[in-house]
Order: sequence, then C-alpha cells, then structure tokens
Amino acid sequence: MAERVQISVRRDLYEKAERFIREQGGFQSVEELVEFLLEEALAAGGAGGGETGGGEDEERVKERLRALGYI
Repeated sequence: MAERVQISVRRDLYEKAERFIREQGGFQSVEELVEFLLEEALAAGGAGGGETGGGEDEERVKERLRALGYI
C-alpha cells in the first residue's frame, strides 16, 4: 500500500462530501471520494498527459463535482 499523507479541507466541503456519500453512494468514505476526485482531476487536467478516454467518464465526474459544489 502506498504511503499516506494528511490533508485539510474546509469543514463545509467535508460535510458536503459526507452528505453526497450518504445520498448518492458509491464511496465508503470521504477519503475514498477525495482520492477518486484527485485522480480524475489530475488525469483530465493534463497532469497525466492527455485525454481520459471517454466523455461518459468525464460527465460522471462532472456530475459528482457539481453535487459536491465544486463546479
């Protein structure tokens, strides 16, 4: 398992993430959701070197980000 580090987020974002998990499901914890969002954002943002491979995945990520209030 990869080494872990601790990050801090605003309380209101954490609470939105918890609410999202309760209402939408798909994640076991806020940590799991944050890891998913970071991986997707970095892959889509060019840090990984290009396209993610599908508009459907991108739409799903955008929907999740909207539900969390990020976009």
